[in-house]
Parts: sequence; structure tokens; C-alpha cells
Amino acid sequence: MDGESILHFDHKPHASPVPADERTALLANPGFGRVFTDHMVIARYSEGRGWHSASVEARAPISLDPAAAVFHYAQEIFEGLKAYRTADGGAAMFRPDANARRFKESAERMAMAPVPESLFLDAVCELVKVDRDWIPTAEGGSLYLRPFMIANEVFLGVKPSSEYLFMVIASSVGAYFKGGREAVQVWVSQDYTRAAPGGTGAAKCGGNYAASLLAQSEAIRHDCDQVVFLDAVERKWVEELGGMNVFFVFEDGSLQTPPLNGSILPGITRDSIMTLAREGGLTVREEPYSIDQWRQDAESGRLTEAFACGTAAVVTPIGELRYPNGSFTIGNGVSAGQTTKRLKTSLVDIQRGTAPDPHGWVYKVF
Repeated sequence: MDGESILHFDHKPHASPVPADERTALLANPGFGRVFTDHMVIARYSEGRGWHSASVEARAPISLDPAAAVFHYAQEIFEGLKAYRTADGGAAMFRPDANARRFKESAERMAMAPVPESLFLDAVCELVKVDRDWIPTAEGGSLYLRPFMIANEVFLGVKPSSEYLFMVIASSVGAYFKGGREAVQVWVSQDYTRAAPGGTGAAKCGGNYAASLLAQSEAIRHDCDQVVFLDAVERKWVEELGGMNVFFVFEDGSLQTPPLNGSILPGITRDSIMTLAREGGLTVREEPYSIDQWRQDAESGRLTEAFACGTAAVVTPIGELRYPNGSFTIGNGVSAGQTTKRLKTSLVDIQRGTAPDPHGWVYKVF
């Protein structure tokens, strides 16, 4: 954690918040990313002044000049984390300090003004506190927080912006994936890559996700839930899904995940899963894994499970891989394997406060 000074947040009353009965109806089945809370947080940066003018105010459209740098040179980053309702009626977040640190690293990669980690944490806490009634109480529900930063200097020139907006919005959410299948079907992209060595793959910037959308559309056309990307150089090594890291479970109980190589996002859920697996006595390898080996191991039975993980979907079993000239199944192709289930339960129980937290991952908000 950095020791930079903490800004005072100006709280501006909301003139017309959503009525309680309407909010209750929305929270009954919020889906994912469609239901937004009453408020947002905003802070500004300008060269020579630094970060200033932090406020909590009514969620509303923002005004930007057509020449704002974000529209032309794509200086933009974001994060995703969740707040959970606790048994005592309070709320907690899972490893927000790791999100703050990654947000800072993303900013540095995109030549943006880093947000002090203390400001990031204060901002997400302020929003959770003011919109506490938007945290779903239903099983599996949470408040998804979306901190983001954009370049807003009015200037048409290729250079880092001298002005930025840092904002946090929140969405009441349920399950990420829809449908009756527990295990997802994944399309192997043959023609597109998500990121390349020396690029922005390790930064959480919108351009990485924009680059994945055409391949994701292709996946949907083939009745798949997600797309998995291969490396940009040899087009053989598994990297990650469109928005999630990937793990492989073998018959000897060991786990393997692609190593962080600069083109893979260092997922916080990924890191947590590795820690929990090792504490549970499992061997975890961070080693390259080819798509051909994936198929061979699945067909031989050496590979017994595969799963994707990330903040939004948590842990999701992968049941089938499809590609232009074929497909193959992992496990029974329908449900999660025992190791996947055990790791997900261990993680979710810590997040929800129903299991001990020896690592200090749970951050109590109120």
C-alpha cells in the first residue's frame, strides 16, 4: 500500500433514488451487469495538481468533449471486484488491495496517472457504504464494483493525456453464465489472438476485450459460451479465455495453468486458487500447455477436469472444447469435477465469510 494522502469525498445527496419496493423487485433477479445502483464515485486528475475533487454523487451520464483523448487514443483501464453481504448484516470485499495494485500497474502500462491505492480503496468503500441496500441477499448474489479511469484531456495529438477521470460504479448481480448447463462449452479461436508479447495483455484495458469480441461472436455462432485464445507467435499454446484465466486438473490430482508471460492478465482469482490448492496439498504448475496436448490428455483420460476463473464468474467448469474440424469433452462434459468443486467451495466460503480467512483476504467495509 502506498502512503499518499487520502482525499476527502464530498457527498452530494441523490435527489430521487430508486424507491425501496422497485429496488427489491430489481434485486429478485438482477442477472449480470444490467441493474445499477443509485450512486457513483468520481475523482479528477490534472497535471500540476494531482488527484482532486473526489465526490460521491447520483449516478448519471458524464459530459465529455468530442476531442477527449479516450475517444481517439484509447487511454482507458478498469477493474472488477465484488462486495458481499455478511452474516452479521454488514458487507465485505475480497482482496480489494490486489485490485488497487493491479489498477496502478495497468495505469503505468497505459502511460496514465496512477491512482494511489489508498484512493482506490476509499472510493470503492464509499460506494459500498452509500449503496449498501443494493447488495443482493439471495444466494450467489453480490454487488459488482467497476472502478475505471479514462483520459479526458481535450487534445488531438498522440501523447499521454494530462487529465483523467477516475470513477466507480456498481451493479447488483447474480450468476454470470445463463442456461441450465453447469459446465461451459468453449470455442478455440483459430484466426484471432487476444494479446501479444510486448503488448497490453497483462493490463486490464478495454482494448484487450474489444479485440476478443469478434472471436467471442464466432464462439456464440457455434453454440459456445466462451472463446479460448492461443498465443500470438506459435498459435499453439493456451493463454486464457476472453475474460478468465484457465486451469487444468490431471488424474494425479495436480493442477496446471499457463504462466504469466506479459500477454496474460494476472488474475486475482487465479492467484487465490493457486494458494488454496497448494494449501490443500495439491501440486500446482505454471507451465505452457498446448491445445494439441489438451485434446490428447482429455481423450486419454490423463486430464480429468478443466475450469476457468475470474471475478465475475468465480470458478466455472469447462465441459467441451470446439474448433472448426472437431470437438472433445473434458470429464463428463456436463458438471464440475471434484477438484473444481472443492476449490470453488473453499474460495467462495472465504469470500462469504463462512470459513476462516488466514490470509487476510476479506476486507470488512461495515
